[in-house]
Amino acid sequence: MKILYSLFAALLVSFSADCQSELGIFAGPQATTTSYSAQGSKQDNSFKYGFHAGALMKIPFEGRLYFAPAAYYSLKGYKVTFNRFVYPPGPTAADNNTTLHTFELAALLQYDLGSNPSHAFIKLGPSLDFQLLGKEKFNVIGGGTVDRSMKFGPGEYGRYSANLIGQLGYETASGFIIFAQYTHGAASLNNADGGPAIRHRVYGISIGKFLKRKKIVIDTKNKE
Repeated sequence: MKILYSLFAALLVSFSADCQSELGIFAGPQATTTSYSAQGSKQDNSFKYGFHAGALMKIPFEGRLYFAPAAYYSLKGYKVTFNRFVYPPGPTAADNNTTLHTFELAALLQYDLGSNPSHAFIKLGPSLDFQLLGKEKFNVIGGGTVDRSMKFGPGEYGRYSANLIGQLGYETASGFIIFAQYTHGAASLNNADGGPAIRHRVYGISIGKFLKRKKIVIDTKNKE
């Protein structure tokens, strides 16, 4: 994981040296849940609410196409009710309520839907998701409640997952940004053999700002 962090940081530093590259910040609320199935049976789940905050870049690639990497913290989680034995969290768990602190690295492509300084845009691409720490709370069949830290490792929850991200937003000439984002988990959070398939589903809204954006001056003089 440290190697991935270092490579991503080196990439950002390299691109930031390009005077045409822009650096920005963003944050916003999100609703999170999962696609959760155990032994081929879909389990009932519901949303939890969190937030995200981080940094992004916009790097010219070709025409109105840009490389738009991002690095951010994301508070995720899910609530699920089981209709069969599931491990993790355990064979006697009737449900589970989790909270996950994650760090996400996204490698997105941005396409501007217009050539004016203020314009709409779309972004698409993959991300790597690092589960930093988590808490789970579940009711036990027969009575009682368990409230504990989530265990990560072989045979437990996984530290890493992969996602696909889609964004639709609007960028102003002065550098303000607003966008809606959907995160589709492509890899399961579970490492246990025969355990459930747990994949993130996240819906979010963000506002942000490009830092030190130069004012755009439009020449309105008649040209001969």
